[in-house]
This record gives sequence, C-alpha cells and structure tokens, in this order.
Amino acid sequence: MLDDLDRAIIHALNIDGRAPFSRIAEVCGVSTQTVARRYRRLRTEAGLRVVGVLNRDTGPETQWTVRLTCTPAVTQTLARSLAARPDTSWVKLTSGGTEIFAIVHVPDGTGGTGGREGTGAPHAMLLRDVPRRAGITAISAHCMLHTYLGGPTAWRGITRALSPEQRERLRPPAAEAADPRPLGPADHALLDVLRHDGRAGYTDLAAATGWSQATAARRLAGLRARGTLFFDVEVDSALLGGTTQALIWMQVEPGRLDDVATAIAGHDELAVVAATTGPTNLLAQALCTGPADLHRYLTRDLGALDGIRTLETAPVLRTLKRAGALRASPPGRSAGRGA
Repeated sequence: MLDDLDRAIIHALNIDGRAPFSRIAEVCGVSTQTVARRYRRLRTEAGLRVVGVLNRDTGPETQWTVRLTCTPAVTQTLARSLAARPDTSWVKLTSGGTEIFAIVHVPDGTGGTGGREGTGAPHAMLLRDVPRRAGITAISAHCMLHTYLGGPTAWRGITRALSPEQRERLRPPAAEAADPRPLGPADHALLDVLRHDGRAGYTDLAAATGWSQATAARRLAGLRARGTLFFDVEVDSALLGGTTQALIWMQVEPGRLDDVATAIAGHDELAVVAATTGPTNLLAQALCTGPADLHRYLTRDLGALDGIRTLETAPVLRTLKRAGALRASPPGRSAGRGA
C-alpha cells in the first residue's frame, strides 16, 4: 500500500499534472529530490503516469461505449488489438474473460445521424473492422450523452491526501485567456505527445509541432483554459483500496435519470457515471475494497435509490488501456478520472 507522501504526490498531480517537483515538494514539506525519487518509484511500481486527454464535453469528438462478447479463445487477442488502436481508450476484459469493454472516440465531422455530425456509430470499427473477427458472438455500441463523474473529475480515492490550503497552492496558474482556435494538425501532434506523457517538456512539444517552445507553452495553456485539454493521472487502483472493479449498467426511469445520476456521482465507490443511449441509460464504474464491499454498495446504496429499474454488473478482470496512449507493458488495474 502507498504511504501518505505517495498519496500526496498523486493528489498533487491530479490537481496539476504538470506541476514542477519543486512546487509539489514545497507544499508537501519535503525536498525536491524526495519527490522526484518517489515519482520514479511510483511510475515503476504503481503504474503512475500523467497523460493529456481531450475533454469530450468541450473537445471535437464524441465517445461511444462498445461491448463485445467473445469466445474465450479470441478475447485477449482481440482486446490487445483494440487497445492498440489510436481511437480507443479504457479497454477492459470483463465477465470472466468473455467480454471486452472499450470507449471509441469518433471525431466530429465524420458523418452520422442525429444531431451534430460525428454522433453516428463508430462505423470505422463496428461496420468494417470488428465483424471480420471470428469468435465475436455479440456487439453493442451506445453513445455517451453526458458525463456526471469522470473526465476531468477524478475518483475520490486519489483526492483525499491534501488539505484545502495545500490544494489551493497547487492550482495551476490561470492562462491569460482561453484559446478559441480550432484544433489543427500541429495541435494533434502536440496532443499525441501528451497522450504518451503529460509531463513532456516544451522542447519535445516544440519538436513535435514545429512551434517554438514559447508558442507550444502558450497554446497548451490556452487549451487548458478553454477546457479542451485536461491531465489524467493513471495509477494502480488496488494500491489505493480499489481492489475490486466492476462496470454497472442501469436502466433508470427517464424522469429520474438526472436525479439518480447526480446522486450516485457523489458516491465514493464510483469513478465514472455517464448517461448513454441504449436499453440501459446509465453507466458507472465501481472501485471497491473487495467483493463484499461491492455487494454492500449494490444492495444498500444503489438498492436504496428510487428510479433504478434494472441493474447489470460485470467484474473487471484486467485493464489493457487507460485514458492515455497504450503502454508497452500496461499494469493490470488502474484508477483515474475514469472513462
């Protein structure tokens, strides 16, 4: 398990993923060398990584949840294939290894039906790539309509270590103004670097974009101020108490959907709460201390809420990919701001 300083460093990076080690050290009351040493150890032993992520609520893309039911012989190979795609995140093996869950990112302007362009099905995967795979017995895909918990809002399991005063001292400096310009090719090159390492230096960002370091710094600050970009903290949730993970699909009475989603977004056990299309209209991810804790949460906390008609759970066996780009050897469990 992590000690208090480990948790404080993780919490600090959650507040500002690009905070200098010197500022984190000052707030935590230790030396800069100590923070740097702990950070390196956490990267190696706890899967810690800071990654830059587009905010779906303000960014130029739509997210879809995809569930694939497969024969056991093909599940892991297919899951690894999906994780390697640049348009996926949060690729998980669930339900005893017979199901794959993934988020698919569809850029706006790619066509589709209903509302703005880009909100149609993730057709590049579902209509062309996936049906060619032998061993898939069922496919379902549903558009994520609204995020109540997740995205820029982190699971509370990583945000309990610092006092309000310490949190305030770690707030990132405000940009002069949000940058209203749409994303261009150089922006996507910048984002690709940050998806691998959210703490990449301005030298690396300038090299990837062709900008000067000062221009890269200004554009990055403008995208953060606009809310288009945020920084997620990936870390092994088991070390923070989330040893049992489960995805939960709920069918909620339409008139109660907003009330139920808002209520459960305040539950400490959840890392994600999102409204979706489909026969179930509310998706959640639970991080609990064990099967008994998950059972208690499902029966007592969710069971006490009016408006939930049906509830389906799927235990998460392994997370192959999180919010950022695929690691060479990804750890098995993760926590962060969720899907």
